[in-house]
Amino acid sequence: MKNAKNTRIETRAIHAGQQPNPENGALMTPVYFNSTYEQTAPGEPRLGYEYSRTTNPTRTVLENALASLESAEWGLCFASGLAGIGSLVQRLKSGSRIVASNDLYGGTHRLFNKCFGQFGVQFEFVDASDLSQIEAALKKAPTDYLHLETPTNPLLKLVDIEKAAKLAHDNGALCVVDNTFATPYLQRPLERGADLVVHSLTKYLGGHSDVVGGAVMGNDPVLREEIAFHQNAYGAQFGPMDAFLVLRGLKTLHVRMDRHAENALAVAKHLEASPLVDRVIYPGLESHPQFDLAQRQMASGGGMVSFELVGGVDAGVAFCNATEVFALAESLGGVESLIEVPPIMTHAAIPAEERRAAGLADGLVRLSVGIEHVDDLLADIDRGLAAAKGATVHGDSVVERASVRP
Repeated sequence: MKNAKNTRIETRAIHAGQQPNPENGALMTPVYFNSTYEQTAPGEPRLGYEYSRTTNPTRTVLENALASLESAEWGLCFASGLAGIGSLVQRLKSGSRIVASNDLYGGTHRLFNKCFGQFGVQFEFVDASDLSQIEAALKKAPTDYLHLETPTNPLLKLVDIEKAAKLAHDNGALCVVDNTFATPYLQRPLERGADLVVHSLTKYLGGHSDVVGGAVMGNDPVLREEIAFHQNAYGAQFGPMDAFLVLRGLKTLHVRMDRHAENALAVAKHLEASPLVDRVIYPGLESHPQFDLAQRQMASGGGMVSFELVGGVDAGVAFCNATEVFALAESLGGVESLIEVPPIMTHAAIPAEERRAAGLADGLVRLSVGIEHVDDLLADIDRGLAAAKGATVHGDSVVERASVRP
């Protein structure tokens, strides 16, 4: 499609960056399973392709498609979302500083503190839903990145991207937004002033729990060259078959996200009506403390729901063990519904005292609501609630044991 950039996002999800094969008319982008490319003369690669660690035609098509969806000038795809985030930190030096959300994916927290912290990169974690905390941290010392998640993982806090980006720029920092939970269908941070957007392609953009990947998108060509240099230098490239799978997933992104959000809202309301549930966190609920911001900044509440049961940790574990449609598994964003207890699973790498200080209760349960029939999901929620009702709180031992996870 020649003029995809002038179309709406639903159309770009299907067509952007892609053209039928000029030789045979094939609509789907080929999977280029090759490591190297013939050159026209020494040092003269064709169309810039010389080695697939650096570039690959299938990957290029996906990068262009993702850039179009995020209103970016360029995109780069990586072996994982963490590899993409790592490439941003790779361009910094010892003594550089990053201010980040304290309610952060456990893998990102681990990457920052345990991998880059040992090389002298400094990190400060704040409640980024509170702009005054962002401002205070940025003014404390020169900062390179303000790294945000919105909605956050797993407490689903929102950050006012436009105001946070302005604070970053006023203090000489770049604003980086992890847009994995919202996807560009629900929210486009670059349009609100962010400098870079990162994604785990493993989640909603791939959408079928069959690929691991990441992406970074932006508009500054100098940043692109710097990030691409580090990607190539330490080999964090994305394979062509994986790129093909994400391209396939993008074509149904808008349809899936509409159903994810519709089901998630129904599940959140169902949980909120139960006396066994102490708190439900979902940006699409009026009870969410930042509901008004969600209405302004997001097209819908998305597909993630977190909640706390009256019975605490043991009730949460019992709930998870009882569900049948919701599979007990890490990750999120696939067509199937998943359930987990973050302190024991995805966020076990964060020390317990830091989790609790950030508001992540030991008994928090996180749902990735899939696209199954909503009545089956609600029946499964009732199955979990029935199991939770019989659970007795015996303390935090199960959480404390999980805290030793590397």
